[in-house]
Amino acid sequence: MTQADSQSGAQRLVEAAIQLFGKHGAKGTSLKAVATEAGVSPALIVHHFGSKDGLQRACDDHVLRVIRENKRATIAQGPQLDPFVALGQMERSRPVLRYLARTLTEGGSHVAELIDEMIADAEDYMAAAEEAGFIKPSATPRERVIVLVIWSLSALALHEHVHRLLGVDFLDAAAQPQSLAPYMRPIIELYTQGLTENGAFDELNQVFDSGAEGTGGDGA
Repeated sequence: MTQADSQSGAQRLVEAAIQLFGKHGAKGTSLKAVATEAGVSPALIVHHFGSKDGLQRACDDHVLRVIRENKRATIAQGPQLDPFVALGQMERSRPVLRYLARTLTEGGSHVAELIDEMIADAEDYMAAAEEAGFIKPSATPRERVIVLVIWSLSALALHEHVHRLLGVDFLDAAAQPQSLAPYMRPIIELYTQGLTENGAFDELNQVFDSGAEGTGGDGA
């Protein structure tokens, strides 16, 4: 077997696992089923990944690469990005979204690592967007990134309720990008216009600022 054949077999296994883990969960999917879906021998899974846990971590790495590439492509377009290009990226990423939604709800020791990697990547995206001039700076940049990532992942984990309440199905491979409008329009409104009027929460903000200034002392 050539190196190219070996890499091709490993990639087919990852893609098959993402499909099956997304539909049935990692716990509900056997290695034999993944091998059959990929059209390879089950022994090849052990050869490349060692175990189901190793295969799932390879799936996580693939998910991170896809998200990373999509975000970089979006940021590269600048503030006047083509919305259909951005939505098309999401449409092509449906298997990844399905895998991620199932992984978040199924849990496992690897999930914390996956989320930490997503936050680290998002810090890079936000810094690049700030430098490009279409994201405002923040007094709490890391905390802002963490909140945004958690919000996004929460919507994905609760995708059934998003579908029930808004009619938006993140995981429907046949859905057109425009079908995301009931979810995306309020998101864009919040991002571009904000939620509260100027000065509405100044006093509350000052309370938290004072609390932050008062922490970290030596207790004297």
